[in-house]
Amino acid sequence: MRAVPRWALVSSGCAPLLLAGGWTVAAVLEGPTYDPATQTISVLAAYGAAGFWVMTGALLGLGACHLLTALGLRPAALAGRLALGGGGLAALGVVLVPAPSSGGSLRHGSVAAVGFTLLAVWPVLAAVRGDAAPWALRPAPSLMATAAMALGAGWFVWEMQGQGAPGVAERLVTCMQSLWPFLVVASCLRHPGNGRSPA
Repeated sequence: MRAVPRWALVSSGCAPLLLAGGWTVAAVLEGPTYDPATQTISVLAAYGAAGFWVMTGALLGLGACHLLTALGLRPAALAGRLALGGGGLAALGVVLVPAPSSGGSLRHGSVAAVGFTLLAVWPVLAAVRGDAAPWALRPAPSLMATAAMALGAGWFVWEMQGQGAPGVAERLVTCMQSLWPFLVVASCLRHPGNGRSPA
């Protein structure tokens, strides 16, 4: 099995920190008018938002992290690596097509939906059969991760339709999607077959 470089642990570990740190700082800058339970992350990255530059930087960093992690995650199946990299490109696309300051945007929503989908399906596409595979790349954990992310995305869509708590649902699913690559890389590095990898 091909080795995972140690720098992939840094790129995958930075992804959830950048995302959560970005929305936290941007929400503080936005002030009490922003409600993280009922408003989405995209509101923080909209033109004119007080934390626009913070959330935009976080999304750029998130996209770069996913791209680097996909590059370094050599034991994963190619389809999964491509989907993870595509999710990173979608994060960069969300920056290029930000949400408007008020109302919705079909273009922004479409790019975000592509990103959500790619990041939800990449675990099952990356799965590798056999006992030699690291635990997070085995079919059962990969399928469970994809199912959990798909359920979270479904909950987010449902909350958006019902004017409920889409901010909570979105944060849950994006946390899962940004944390899973780190868990996969960590399981690969801990796997006996990883061996020494170049820095």
